Amino acid sequence: MPSHSYPPPQDWDPYARGGGYQEPEPPPPPAPAERPRDGMGVAAFVLGLIALVMFWTVLLGVVPGVLALVFGVVGHRRAKRGEATNGWMALTGAITGFIGLVLSAALISAALAFLGSDAVDDLRNCLRDADTPVEQEQCVRDFRDRYW
Repeated sequence: MPSHSYPPPQDWDPYARGGGYQEPEPPPPPAPAERPRDGMGVAAFVLGLIALVMFWTVLLGVVPGVLALVFGVVGHRRAKRGEATNGWMALTGAITGFIGLVLSAALISAALAFLGSDAVDDLRNCLRDADTPVEQEQCVRDFRDRYW
């Protein structure tokens, strides 16, 4: 066997950069997925429940009812376009908000009709003509007995 040998070629090292086997480039990281815009649906649902439960307080029935109706429609449209994932929640919020709003409006109209009735006018006249607290109490008792 000869004692001399040739040196290996320059690109012989398989792990060297620029020659031989190279690792494939890793794929680029996936683009971050756009988060669903579910805030309007959640807000509509919560406000709709508040309007439905608190309709008898009038202010807490009307204001949240209107807001729930608006937010519910916006949230449902977002869900139809694929921007949100909770279309059912937005729709439920709009429906409960509408029901709370209708109940509050019915309560307001009933109160206004009652306050504008002849019965309340009779009570006011009786209280205005009463001279003593005993006569005023009698007016209230007569009103209560007649209408309750």
